[in-house]
Amino acid sequence: MLVTQRLSGITGRGARGATIRAAATGIALALGIAAVFVVPRWESDLRLQDMGVFFIAILGLNIVTGYTGQISLGHSAFMAVGGYTTAILIVDHGVRDLWTIPIAALVGGLAGLLVGLPALRLSGLYLAIVTFGLAVAMPEILKWDKLEFLANGSKGFALFGNSHLTGKGFEHVHVLGYSLSFSRAMYYLTWAVALLLLVIGWVLLRGTPGRAFRAVRDSEVAAASSGVNLAAYKTFAFALSASYAAIAGSLSVMANFFLDPQTFPARFSLLILVGAVVARLGSLWGIVAGAAFVEFLPDLSIHISDKQGVPDAIYGASVVAIILLLRYLTPLTRRLYTRS
Repeated sequence: MLVTQRLSGITGRGARGATIRAAATGIALALGIAAVFVVPRWESDLRLQDMGVFFIAILGLNIVTGYTGQISLGHSAFMAVGGYTTAILIVDHGVRDLWTIPIAALVGGLAGLLVGLPALRLSGLYLAIVTFGLAVAMPEILKWDKLEFLANGSKGFALFGNSHLTGKGFEHVHVLGYSLSFSRAMYYLTWAVALLLLVIGWVLLRGTPGRAFRAVRDSEVAAASSGVNLAAYKTFAFALSASYAAIAGSLSVMANFFLDPQTFPARFSLLILVGAVVARLGSLWGIVAGAAFVEFLPDLSIHISDKQGVPDAIYGASVVAIILLLRYLTPLTRRLYTRS
């Protein structure tokens, strides 16, 4: 009798905790949607759109690194794949820009799968070095003479004024009876896609794939002994993560009208990793903070001091301070979250 009462009490607390977490998730999403409409009053559409691009890329990296433990430093290469897919389809094949986004996601996912398959034999630092090598090599690969028929060499692509680009880059866009400037329309589009991808990621990570990802991250041996297909889930995580990065690259090219081999340099991969660390690896709800950190802190550092080397020092010190702070706050927030 006593055991039954205790079990019912534990079940009741678990149900209340699940209800509270579901309510908190709903409130967070509602606040995020509201913020999309309010924040442009204080910041330019272009900067906020760039922040949305980083948000999507960081979200993708968090899936493969934060949830499966595979360290990837090649996401700038996957962004380039998505960007070039969009540019080629718009300029060379006359495809409407919005339709290129899912195509870029598919091509980026296939690229991630091709990288993920050989990466099955690598882990930790070795995987990080190999993927970073891909990011470093990608600009030179795009300049390769044998790919000039496809990637247009060093000249790249100019999309401004193209009839298949929404608003041609300068005209007002009419949406649901409202007339929006091109930059405002791209801002709303980017964050609408970002919120959609966040919900998709949240659903996946709360289900069977998420449990398998975390099992792989915590112990591959234990995961395999529990029936988890390591190869399938690790490559799926890599492909999904690359698909997110490709969508980010596609949206970036649509908003900035131009693309060449240097548009997505290797340092983007490092910035995305910094954003993921600031957001806290293995968590979805801090990603907006990571994206804001990556987009706005460099400018803030310059405003504090424009002397040579000082902004970089401020940026680096801020990264270290935030990581140390998260190290102490994470156990506390986890305990509070569990008690709820």
